[in-house]
Amino acid sequence: MIEKTSTKFFATFGLLFGAVSWGILWYPYRLLEQAGIPGVAASFYTFLVALVLGGLVFARHWRGLCALPLATLWLALAAGWTNLSYVVAVIDGEVMRIMLLFYLSPLWTLMLAHFWLKERTGKLGMIAIVASLAGAFVMLWQPASMLPVPQCKAEWLALSSGIGFAVSNVLTRKIRHLTLRVKSMAVWAGVVFMALIFLPFHAASFPSPETISAYHGLMMVGLGLVLICTTWLVQFGITHIPVTRASVIFLFEIVVAAYTSYWLAHETMALNEWLGGSLIILAAMIAARAEEVPCSQPG
Repeated sequence: MIEKTSTKFFATFGLLFGAVSWGILWYPYRLLEQAGIPGVAASFYTFLVALVLGGLVFARHWRGLCALPLATLWLALAAGWTNLSYVVAVIDGEVMRIMLLFYLSPLWTLMLAHFWLKERTGKLGMIAIVASLAGAFVMLWQPASMLPVPQCKAEWLALSSGIGFAVSNVLTRKIRHLTLRVKSMAVWAGVVFMALIFLPFHAASFPSPETISAYHGLMMVGLGLVLICTTWLVQFGITHIPVTRASVIFLFEIVVAAYTSYWLAHETMALNEWLGGSLIILAAMIAARAEEVPCSQPG
């Protein structure tokens, strides 16, 4: 009982650590962008640092990564796109709008569970879906276009990042036979790979290592070290805590981002963004409750 309690506590701590980290990490990535290192390049270098250093620490687990089942390959691709698109989105867009669009992920998680895992959604799940869609509608509604859709590339990236986050969370829970170290290395490798794939479609230049100053090089090494800790702790948390409940814990990232975006970037939210965001947060909490209520499985 004591061991189970300590595991749950550490898993919760890991998710909170990840939430706080990603609620702050947008700022150093913006600083790197201002220094001429765009989001795709910064993601490539920082996750390459994580992959190399983490790979050295977890050297004896490389065999597990090289003998990946198909599900783990999908995990690498989903997590890679999630992290890459998120970084690019928070650099180019308004932090809180990006966060709220990203945190439609419980909606996608419920849909994946329904159609992919053949789980019944239930009444609470349906309420969560409706609340999420209503929140997105209120937040994204623009009288000029008359359409509740993302208004720029950064917001589309944030939306796709939330979908990727839901997919990677479900896959992390599904492939329990792989160690946390292997899953973490898959995430780092996935971001590096996706950055290389995304590069031809990104207009900004990709600076070579010799053109990067020592200061910004050390900043990226520091970010890589933070990513090693964050990825491993988040993977541990997701493995030991139900997916939608983990999504609710991750909502603390919105609180951190609200403070940091206000004080560091002087960004504020309009009334419709507050209302829509509140509905999205409410939907995530309902989704977690929906998972806790047992549903009869179809015969």
